[in-house]
Amino acid sequence: MAKTWGNALAQPAVEFDATPLVVLEGVIPPDLRGTLYHNGPARLERGGQRVGHWFDGDGAILAVQFQDGRAVGTYRYVQTAGYQQEQGADRLLFGNYGMTHPGPLWQRWGKSLKNVANTAVLALDDRLLALWEGGLPHGLDRQTLSTHGLDLLGLQPQDSYSAHPKVDPHSGQIYNFGVSLGAQAQINLYRHDRQGHLLQRASIPLTGLGMPLIHDFVLAGDYLVVCIAPVRLNLWPAALQLRSFSESLEWKPQLGTEVVVIDRHSLTLVSRRTADPWFQWHYSNGWVNGAGHVVLDLVRYEDFQTNQYLKEVATGQVNTVVLGNLWRMVLDPTTAQILDSQPLTTGGVEFPQVSPQAVGQAPGGADDRGTVFVHHRPHQDAQGELFGAIGHLDPSGQVTVTDLGGDRYPFEPIWADRWVLTVVFNGSTGQSEVWVWDGDRPGSDPHCRLHLPQIIPLGFHGTWAALT
Repeated sequence: MAKTWGNALAQPAVEFDATPLVVLEGVIPPDLRGTLYHNGPARLERGGQRVGHWFDGDGAILAVQFQDGRAVGTYRYVQTAGYQQEQGADRLLFGNYGMTHPGPLWQRWGKSLKNVANTAVLALDDRLLALWEGGLPHGLDRQTLSTHGLDLLGLQPQDSYSAHPKVDPHSGQIYNFGVSLGAQAQINLYRHDRQGHLLQRASIPLTGLGMPLIHDFVLAGDYLVVCIAPVRLNLWPAALQLRSFSESLEWKPQLGTEVVVIDRHSLTLVSRRTADPWFQWHYSNGWVNGAGHVVLDLVRYEDFQTNQYLKEVATGQVNTVVLGNLWRMVLDPTTAQILDSQPLTTGGVEFPQVSPQAVGQAPGGADDRGTVFVHHRPHQDAQGELFGAIGHLDPSGQVTVTDLGGDRYPFEPIWADRWVLTVVFNGSTGQSEVWVWDGDRPGSDPHCRLHLPQIIPLGFHGTWAALT
């Protein structure tokens, strides 16, 4: 039996202009002042053809502005060049992560992929960036969400810019990376100021043969840490468009997971070492403890079956059961040796987030409110289901799970000062909502629920931009 979450992806999303949101329950906190932005694949079909993977959908941005006890929502597709071309043709024209270029084999060679701008957002002082790790970001107007076009950020047109930049809470400087192919694959490291001006760039060669899949990294005190799982791209089938990139990614556990430690001030290599294999998409945070060791919190999977699960999401029905959980790892930064690793959760979680003020900082400080994440509903079979609860890991290690109830599916939760915000698809009503929780009261009922005028398809990452 199909689950109701599939209805959130069944049809292309419908844009809407700035619209006051109706309060369904509770009261909007008067001290909640700023904008929640959220990005995700909003169109998984065109001209009667479905895309090949959840990662392939055209990105659209939701903005919900809170001020003086009111909320106004706006929703817009990112007007990428590929989106506009396909809109005019009313058919899919490009290959992407999970699909080859349409047409016969001899017409696929040398064709570029479509930058779908669908993964995350980064709010700069004067613009919003829609991020996609296979290329450069697109700049948007922070109020209207109109698209300005590709934003080079001082980089080269052939560069990529990952969807998981880290912002230092003290300096406001932005760290990120991209992976490039050449005679030898390398990871390119970038440091920008809060306005998006490039301050520093460096490159570190990657070891071994084949291009790895690196989705995220972590800022931990004076270090940047990248864990490179043993997933490698079989280049020729992908390059010749015989198979999609997703189908050309191979799990090679014999390679192990390589831990790479980088000095974040000089962007130079400190150490690297291979550990037992695991895979992760996302980290929640990192820091340096009192012993000088680096501590990482990440969602760990035993293998790469998560990619098959995410492919199935695009169909509206999943058969693969994959449970990743939050783990804490301690390593010696001088050698990259893992000294300890322990699970922090059970039952399956994803999309972990700490408050922006806690990024790279040790737990227990004044700005540390813990980690929030989506969680499978307790005591429910995960077969065929998406996440239906919100989890909270407090600084002492206590986990609290808030079950949203049947047929309610939350997106990534976002800290907004003391509040936690998320978009929720209500499968019972077929509508999307914004929920606001008191972050100081984990496990409590939502402080308020707001109605969105259109369905927001299940998506990936968001951010909070406080009103200054």
